[in-house]
Amino acid sequence: MSTTPEYAVPARVDSPERHPAPKSPLARWMLAQRVQPVGPESEEAHAKPQAWWKVMCLTGVDYFSTLSYLPGIAVLAAGALSPLATLLIVALTLLGMLPMYRRVAHESPHGQGSVAMLEDLLPFWRGKIFVLVLLGFVATSWIITITLSAADASVHALENPYVPESLHGTEMIVTIVLLLILGGVFLMGFSEAVGVAIPLVGVFLLLNAVVAVVGLGKLIAEPASVQSWLDALTAGGGGFSGVIGPAILAFPALVLGLSGFETGVSMMPLVKAEGDTPEKQLESRVRNTRKLLTAAALIMSVYLIATSLITTVLVPQDKVAPGGPANGRALAYLAHELLGEAFGTVYDISSILILWFAGASAMAGLINIVPRYLPSYGMAPEWGRAVRPVVLVYTAICILITVIFKADVNAQAGAYATGILAMMVSGSIAVTISAWRHKQRGATIGFTVLTLILLYALAENVIEKPDGITISAGFILGIVVISLISRVSRTTELRVDAIEFDEPARRFITDTIAHDGAITLIANRRQAGDKAEYDAKEAEQRGMNPVPGAADVIFLEIDITDPSQFSNVLCVRGVEVDGHRVLRANAPAAPNAIAAILLALRDATGVRPHAHFEWSEGSPLGHLFRYLILGRGDTPPVVREILRTADEDPARRPGIHVG
Repeated sequence: MSTTPEYAVPARVDSPERHPAPKSPLARWMLAQRVQPVGPESEEAHAKPQAWWKVMCLTGVDYFSTLSYLPGIAVLAAGALSPLATLLIVALTLLGMLPMYRRVAHESPHGQGSVAMLEDLLPFWRGKIFVLVLLGFVATSWIITITLSAADASVHALENPYVPESLHGTEMIVTIVLLLILGGVFLMGFSEAVGVAIPLVGVFLLLNAVVAVVGLGKLIAEPASVQSWLDALTAGGGGFSGVIGPAILAFPALVLGLSGFETGVSMMPLVKAEGDTPEKQLESRVRNTRKLLTAAALIMSVYLIATSLITTVLVPQDKVAPGGPANGRALAYLAHELLGEAFGTVYDISSILILWFAGASAMAGLINIVPRYLPSYGMAPEWGRAVRPVVLVYTAICILITVIFKADVNAQAGAYATGILAMMVSGSIAVTISAWRHKQRGATIGFTVLTLILLYALAENVIEKPDGITISAGFILGIVVISLISRVSRTTELRVDAIEFDEPARRFITDTIAHDGAITLIANRRQAGDKAEYDAKEAEQRGMNPVPGAADVIFLEIDITDPSQFSNVLCVRGVEVDGHRVLRANAPAAPNAIAAILLALRDATGVRPHAHFEWSEGSPLGHLFRYLILGRGDTPPVVREILRTADEDPARRPGIHVG
C-alpha cells in the first residue's frame, strides 16, 4: 500500500510578503472593496453583481444623457441634413459599434476591454508602454466625461428661466459641488450607484419619449412644416450626392453619441451570471453583457432618429445657434415650447440630474479597468486596487481639471472627443486583428471599414480641435511618469503571489535538511548547465565563501522570462544534473525571486537558509539599470535589501554570503 511521502516543504507556500491589516475602522472601510487583477481572478468582483439591465442603466447614464445635447449639435452641424447625419450614426451603431463591442465582450470577458486584446500584440516593455498610452486615452475620455458632464449639468441648471439671476456665473462652484456628490455616491458603493442610476435613466427616457411622441404628433398635424424641411433639404441641388455629402461631413461631430460602449464591457465582472461552474458563469456573463450592449444600442437608435427629426423640423435654426435659447439643449427647448413651462422644468431637472450622473459610468469604468493593470505592473501602489481611495483620487483630479478649465464645456469638448474616438479606434483595430487571425474574411473587411471611418472621425476632430490631442498627451505623460516612479519605488517588494514547489524540489529540500539540519544554496546563472559547470561553481564557492566542507549544497537558478511583468506565481522545479541538485524557477526579476524562495523555505521548514553568491563585475549604476529594465544585475546586494525590507529582525533573515 503506497503512502504519500512527507516533505519538509508543502507544494504551495503563500507569498511571504506581509501586508499588515489596517488598524483603524476608517482604514478598514477605505480598503474593504478591491478590484481583482487581470485574469480569471477578476471573476471575483469588488461589489455584488447586478442584473444586466441594472448595469445598463449605470453605463447608460453617459450614453443616454447625450440626448440632452446631441440633437442640438446635429442641427447646428448639419442643418436640415441633421436627420440624415443621425441615420449614419445609427447605422454605424447597429452595424459597426455593436458587433465590435459584442466581440470585445467575448474575447475580453474579465473587464479589461479592448486594451487587453491589444496588449498581446507587443512583447515585454513595448507592450506595457503601449497599454499605458491606451490607458492615457481612457483616462482622458472618462475623466473629461466626468468633468464635462458635471459642467454641462451646471449650465443646464443655471439657464433655466426660474433660476435667480444672482446665481449666474457660479458654474464652477456648482460643478465642484456636483463632483463631490458624485464621489460620495461611489464611496458608499457600486450598488448605491446603480440604485441612483436606475430611476434617473427611467425618468429621463420616459420624459424624452413624451417629447418625441408630442413632437411627432405635431409633425403629422402640421405637414407644412415637414414640407418646408424637405424643401430646405433639396434646396442646394446636386441630387443624392448633394444631400449625402454634407451629411458625411457633419458626421464626425455626432460620433460622440456613441460613448458608453467601452464602459459597458469594462463593467463585465459586475454583471450577474448564472451557472454551476466558472466556465458556465463566464458564458452567462458574456451573454448578459451582449444583451446589455444590444438593448442600449437599440433604445438609443430609436431615440436619436425621433429626436433628430423633431428638433430639425420644429426648432428654428437661429434658436440652436450659439447664444440662442436652444443651443446645446434643443429637446429641453421643445419640452418648454410643446408641453409648457411646468413640464419643461421637470425635463430640465431630469436633464441636469442625468448629465451630472453621466460621470458615474465613467467613474465606474475607471474603477474597473485601471486598477486591473497599473498595480499588476507595479506602476501604482498596491492600495490602488482599493475602490474608495481610488475614488478620492479621481474626484480630486476632476476638481483640478474643472478649476483649470473654469468649468467651461467648450474648452473640454476637444479632449472629450479625442479620448472617446481614440478608445473606439483601439477597439476597432483590436477586433479587426482578431477577425484576421481567425481567418474571418467578411468580419475582417467589415471591421477594417469601421476602423477607417473612426480614424476619419478622429482625424477630423484633431484637425478641428487640436487642443484635444494636447490634453490627451498630458494625461498620457502623467500616467507614464507616475507609473515609472511607482515601478522604481516598488523594486524591493518580493513581487510574488505564491511559491509552488514540485515534488523533486520538495524532496531536495527534505533531504538536505535531513543531511545536516541546514539549507545551503548556491546561486548560479546557468550557462551550459552541465556537470563541469556545477563542479566548477561548487569548488569556487567553497573556496571563497564560508561553505562548510561537509555541507550539502543545492544550486538555485532563476531564468528571466518577461522583466516587464511585476509579479507572478513562482513555480520552483527540482532538476538533477549528474549528481548535482538544482532548483530552477522563471520570474520577472532574479533578486526578488531568490528572496521570496529563501523566505518561503524559512517559513515552511523553520530552518534559516543560507545563500552564497559571487560579486558581479561592472559599474553599480549599470547593474541597477539592468535590474530595473532586464530583471537582473548585481544580485546579492539587491537580495539582501529585499530581505531587509521584508523582515525587520536581522536574526531571522536568511543568510547572504558574497565572495
